[in-house]
Amino acid sequence: MSPDRSPIQRRACVPVRVGHLTIGGGAPVVIQSMTNTDTVDVEATVRQTLALARAGSEMVRITVNNEEAARAVPRIREALDAQGCAVPLVGDFHFNGHRLLNDHPACAEALGKYRINPGNVGRGEKKDAQYASMIETACRYDRPVRIGVNWGSLDQELLARMMDENNRAAAPKEPQQLMYEAMVESAVSSADRAVELGLAKDHIILSCKMSGVQDLIAVYRMLGARCDYALHLGLTEAGMGSKGIVASTAALAVLLQEGIGDTIRVSLTPAPGEARTREVEVAQEILQSMGLRSFTPMVTACPGCGRTTSDTFQHLAQDIQAYLRERMPEWRGTYPGVEQMQVAVMGCVVNGPGESKHANIGISLPGNGERPAAPVFVDGEKVATLKGDGIAEQFKRMVDDYIERHYRAR
Repeated sequence: MSPDRSPIQRRACVPVRVGHLTIGGGAPVVIQSMTNTDTVDVEATVRQTLALARAGSEMVRITVNNEEAARAVPRIREALDAQGCAVPLVGDFHFNGHRLLNDHPACAEALGKYRINPGNVGRGEKKDAQYASMIETACRYDRPVRIGVNWGSLDQELLARMMDENNRAAAPKEPQQLMYEAMVESAVSSADRAVELGLAKDHIILSCKMSGVQDLIAVYRMLGARCDYALHLGLTEAGMGSKGIVASTAALAVLLQEGIGDTIRVSLTPAPGEARTREVEVAQEILQSMGLRSFTPMVTACPGCGRTTSDTFQHLAQDIQAYLRERMPEWRGTYPGVEQMQVAVMGCVVNGPGESKHANIGISLPGNGERPAAPVFVDGEKVATLKGDGIAEQFKRMVDDYIERHYRAR
């Protein structure tokens, strides 16, 4: 489903330009990711950034934590540009960002956006000056800023002040509620201060990341009601594997359904040897499953039961989904609209023909005790019946033929 047909009413907010992207203001929800390479290793960082961008990450955040990393950023940008990759780079700054941005103007200019954590800007009298320095750099280079509050590094001075006020109140709030309010206050007050320093509202994105699903939902509902800044969503420290995927999906889906969120990241801890791009795929699947955006043709497949004793449909469904995702970087330009195609790979006669008829192209493989034949449906009409050991390859060719006929740019 294309973004303009989504039934979800998006929260109104000020749009922000990041490179060639628009975030908020009714624009499609943007996906971002982050490298886990040492930024000083230019080759490795460029390689991973390219992989993330090709997988569909529309912004890529990189760590800028020391002088060497700051010096590497312009080289990373140049290498990406040389390979035709225009994905905006977001600099992740903590503790010393004011100094790095000031001392390395080439780094400040090469980045498409800065990420500032109000809790890690500084302490005491230094905090205001160091925060102001980073905002002034953003103004100088006309760069947007994500002001990202994280519950693990919340501004302790702000939290202590709010706790003192709460203790003196006639009806003190519960600690959890106070934490929520402190998160939102840190984000909004920091954004308002940036505006006072000269940064336009259309250069500000806010986030308040928590690691608990219900906590994240509660905080973003408060944040969304309190301001009209664009919002970045993400469950921080989501975890590994199915736990991280399920928790992130549970939190983000609720908020997105309520129209909250203009850019998202699914923060998965990769298993050893697992590609970093998995988190991008999950983010795409969340948005596509909700009808907010389309990225790649989706395969409908049954879970299997006692009727589906053969695993042919499982292998075929997996092969087709992997094939479609692998080819999408090439197909985006050649076959406009192919990302909205629906493919069905079913395992028996119970729901197989019906699901296949609903898809653009679908196959109903024979189940246990059924005649060894697989009807294929195209746009609701039966067009062929495949038989024999080569059913899988025959169906793949039919998928290719369908794409060529229906989506090639005229």
